[in-house]
Amino acid sequence: MRVLLSTWGSHGDVEPLVGLAVAVRGLGAEAVVCAPPDEDFVNLLARADVPLVPLGPSVRSVVAKPKSPNDAFRLAAELVAARVETLGTAAEGCDALLATGLMPAGAPDVAERLGIRYVFACFHILGMPSRHFPPGSRPGTPSPKGETDNRVLWEQDSQRVNALYGEALNSHRAAIGLPPVGNVRGHVITDRPWLAADETLCPAKGRTDLDLVQTGAWILPDDRPLPDGLEAFLGAGEPPVYVGFGSMAAYAPEDLAPVAIEAIRAQGRRVVLGSGWAGLSAIDDADDCFVVGEVNQQELFRRVAAVVHHGGAGTATTAALAGVPQVIVPQIADQPYWAARVAKLGIGAAHEGRIPTVASLSSALTTALGRETGAQAEAVAGTIRADGATIAAKLLLETVAR
Repeated sequence: MRVLLSTWGSHGDVEPLVGLAVAVRGLGAEAVVCAPPDEDFVNLLARADVPLVPLGPSVRSVVAKPKSPNDAFRLAAELVAARVETLGTAAEGCDALLATGLMPAGAPDVAERLGIRYVFACFHILGMPSRHFPPGSRPGTPSPKGETDNRVLWEQDSQRVNALYGEALNSHRAAIGLPPVGNVRGHVITDRPWLAADETLCPAKGRTDLDLVQTGAWILPDDRPLPDGLEAFLGAGEPPVYVGFGSMAAYAPEDLAPVAIEAIRAQGRRVVLGSGWAGLSAIDDADDCFVVGEVNQQELFRRVAAVVHHGGAGTATTAALAGVPQVIVPQIADQPYWAARVAKLGIGAAHEGRIPTVASLSSALTTALGRETGAQAEAVAGTIRADGATIAAKLLLETVAR
């Protein structure tokens, strides 16, 4: 049995798919991943020994460009074309195609042409049709029952997706002998999407009108040792505070590194600074700050006092599983949701606004570093499941077998 797993997006979109591929392989089936050709992702898949088929432009090349009003339309058309062509070839001989990441228009169409199973997966419930807005999301329209209803925005989003992808998608569908679709988003997401998120961090039961299948987070096991220099730094004093904004580049606040370092020093803590795509760097030669690149966060987070990050689903889950308090400074998309959820669970603090100051970040750190927050983070860690990828892999293979 062979499955094709596809995504286009940041590290938080790619790594879970690699985790699923490893789980599929562990069950005796083959898995191939189609993902952006960024060097980070090439190395990630090579480390996991998972075959990579490059899909579309590199993410860095897109996020690094100055934005213009037509960029989203150009990228949408480019990605539809890339999926139809690349997935159309890579899916030959496969039994199923699972897609996630930035609206994977073109993926279900390849599956339809080949007559194979198609599954859409997502990493949060933000934006799904419901009378309940997830915490941290934008407010909706009050319903007659006084609930918060996002169905008006759901319909508006459907129109936006049609405008972005409709013409390109239906042009390619016609070229491969398929009729046009009128609702691109519904066509891609389907009535039964999968949710690759932990139930404690992202409770979904009754939160959407769709027949959602929650598998749990897809975690790629990481047994790499920490770099020698980092090991020595960690062993030279009390646990430091980690700061990292992952794949955030254009969206990372200016002066993030100096603000974070000063705020952490004000708490009497040392700093581990994850450079990430934003290229964060030390502000001086003091020995209380260690800058690290790509690293085993699963191991590192167990060794720090708190994690300050942008609120990506993967980072929030890794920190929660490690039992370490978090400070989330959300920037875009689903990140406000994870910030609000972490605060509600009492396992960290949600920074108000996307631009931290020394005072605001220091205040959030005071909460995160408090004894009560630390104890709650340890308690909640015991409820976080790490077998979501295995659950999803079994479900995927069972879906194919039916």
